[in-house]
Order: sequence, then C-alpha cells, then structure tokens
Amino acid sequence: MPLLLLRRRRRSKPHLRPIEEAEAYARCHGSRTEEVSVVKLEPRRPRFPARVTGESLRRSFEERLDRRSAE
Repeated sequence: MPLLLLRRRRRSKPHLRPIEEAEAYARCHGSRTEEVSVVKLEPRRPRFPARVTGESLRRSFEERLDRRSAE
C-alpha cells in the first residue's frame, strides 16, 4: 500500500513593512495627552529602626535547629 504524503498548505504571513523609529515609539507609548500629568510625591517618612538584625535572627534560628536535633 503506497503512502500518501499530504502537503499542508501554509498560509503565508503578510509581509510587514519596516517602520520608522517615531512610528514604533508612537505604537508602543501612544501620544502624550493632557489626561496624564506628572505628580510629585511627598518624601517617605523615615522607617523605624529594626529591633532584630539579620545576623541575630540567623543565630537564633540555628540555636533552635540545634535544640531540635538534640532532642
């Protein structure tokens, strides 16, 4: 029995034309309108100092692990 090879017809993709940089920018970012305005934010308030440092937290965690393995 001969094998029949079926060719699939590929739809050709439409060839895109090259665009200029200005047109690409307009497509990505749109045009500038009056709806968007730049707002200056107030400075953030200072954070409170941390009670625990990362090193002390690591040491206490290791101590808990050591106590767990001793039991």
